[in-house]
Amino acid sequence: MHSLKTIFIVVILNIFISYGLLYLANFILGVFPALKSFVMSTVHINLFTFYGFVMVVFISPVSEELIFRGVLLNRLKLILPMTFSILISSVLFAALHSFGSIISAFIFAICMTILYLKTDNILVPVFAHFLNNLIAESIVFFDVGNVLFTNQIVMLIMSILAIISAIVLLIQIKEQWNILNINKL
Repeated sequence: MHSLKTIFIVVILNIFISYGLLYLANFILGVFPALKSFVMSTVHINLFTFYGFVMVVFISPVSEELIFRGVLLNRLKLILPMTFSILISSVLFAALHSFGSIISAFIFAICMTILYLKTDNILVPVFAHFLNNLIAESIVFFDVGNVLFTNQIVMLIMSILAIISAIVLLIQIKEQWNILNINKL
């Protein structure tokens, strides 16, 4: 039960961080319009279709967790200290994500790694990743008026929640890092 509560907390905090960083990315693109053509050439537009939904919500969590935590992390920790194994697998995970979500993907990857190490069960981060993607895709789907990116008040509130969420999540990562004594694993 403790893991389920932790999963929900990590997912909700990550959602706020993700949106806050997307606001920051949009702001940066507004200030530096020349970056837009570079970034837009590397960012794919995610259409909310049935197949896209299935890929993002079901297939991505399973495949990414198996690859980055199940295989890569476990292989890296055989040849590198655990800290480097976590950081390398998390950076590679984040690199697969688009501009505006790379930092939140990196933080999310570290959280998924901690969940995996705490439970020694790959299904725990798979479930958390599934839940994260389900909520994020549902928000996009239900935001029909694009209120999250056009309403200044909503953007301010979400940005404040993003900052608070980032602080809380980083504190939790530090505490869990110490509890797991990752440097000694």
